[in-house]
Amino acid sequence: MSKSSIHFNISERKVLLRLFDIASILIVLYFVSNTFEFDYFTITNENWSWVFVLILYVSVFGTIFELYDLQKSSKIEKVYVNIVFTVSVTVLFYFLTPFFTPILPDNRLQIFFFYFSILFALFIWRFVYVTFIVSPRFYKKVLIIGETSNIETIVEAFNDADPNYKIVGFINCETRKADKVKFKGIVEYSPKQIYQVIKDESISEIVIASYNSESITPEIYKDLITLLEGGFPIKEYTQVYEDMTQRIPVQFVGKDFYKYFPFSRSNQNKMYLFFHRIFDILISIIGIIGGLVVLPIILLGNSIGNRGPLFYTQERIGKNGNLFSIIKYRTMIKNAEKDGAVWAKKNDVRITPFGKFLRNTRLDEIPQFLNIFLGDMSLIGPRPERPYFVRELSQILPFYETRHIVKPGLTGWAQVKTKYGSSINDSLVKLQYDLYYIKHRSFFLDMNILVKTLSTVIFFRGQ
Repeated sequence: MSKSSIHFNISERKVLLRLFDIASILIVLYFVSNTFEFDYFTITNENWSWVFVLILYVSVFGTIFELYDLQKSSKIEKVYVNIVFTVSVTVLFYFLTPFFTPILPDNRLQIFFFYFSILFALFIWRFVYVTFIVSPRFYKKVLIIGETSNIETIVEAFNDADPNYKIVGFINCETRKADKVKFKGIVEYSPKQIYQVIKDESISEIVIASYNSESITPEIYKDLITLLEGGFPIKEYTQVYEDMTQRIPVQFVGKDFYKYFPFSRSNQNKMYLFFHRIFDILISIIGIIGGLVVLPIILLGNSIGNRGPLFYTQERIGKNGNLFSIIKYRTMIKNAEKDGAVWAKKNDVRITPFGKFLRNTRLDEIPQFLNIFLGDMSLIGPRPERPYFVRELSQILPFYETRHIVKPGLTGWAQVKTKYGSSINDSLVKLQYDLYYIKHRSFFLDMNILVKTLSTVIFFRGQ
């Protein structure tokens, strides 16, 4: 067995960040209210609702401004910028909702105390987190047992998902072994060294990364059984991949695909679908009304920067493979695809100046609220793709057509978790996220997507 070590899983670190964010803010506010002439936010039994509203605002706006993104939270220069955004918007909303919060004080210095107390609390706690928690002392060290063909993909995926998840070694389980693994930071060990590696490197977990379990040698199999019987954590690669990256690794799924796709019961739950549709109708009506309000500005911008038709329609594939016409504001030059369908890409020369603005702000999507109202689309789901690209991608990517078992959406898990798809590789990553959504579909995940969509819009990640 390995030496005892301390490490936090992804979910544990996210809970840790949220709890200590709130605790540090309340502690500092309590200290300030009892030390200085500050009575705007005094914690008592009578005003507990003020505390609840503050916790709610910090949690929601912290999520929107990515305070709980583990990659960004591990970098001091990025997290400080996000803290300023979060505190500024939180305090603003707190002051603008006096029915649920304290009435604005006559002494405006109280506002200064309130704002900088929260700012100071988060700065100090996050500095402690980056300095001590995000350090080698708390790394989760992992040993991979598998085939050499998988190692590079595994390491890159895990490094991108969690900066504290460190793969420190690899054991080739194949009977016929090729050359040693040549990958930066990864040491290949002999199967006979498995116990010594676990002890010397303080390994916390073994991950099995094998296409075919029959390829694992009897010696390694025996050692794994012994470790498992001793309580040592041993996990299968696709399980860890899904938990860490929140996407389904379809490229590693074979004939036993049914083990990986126990799709969410929400896809057939009539109550979930009923409330989902009611929500779609309400949001689409609000979106259509909002679109009419900004329509004069868009008309003016289109006449100057696009010079042509404002709207365009395009055939897309919806639920169960049914075709429908999607409505969007035009963002490209006229006859942009006169030579045939082409992937949109970053800095695409076909995009007009005003079209680039519409894409970055996601305003080009406003007409799709009409598609949602008519029932062709939902607010949340996989993005609808064109028939030409669906035919092409379904021949290359396994389970691509599975995206069509739910309604396509205006936004979705893939849209908030990855960049704009402009290649086969991008489409693979988006498919992994789409299948994760279909597998784990729920009210909670839908709300998570809506909050993250606000982050996407605020930080201009559209294309």
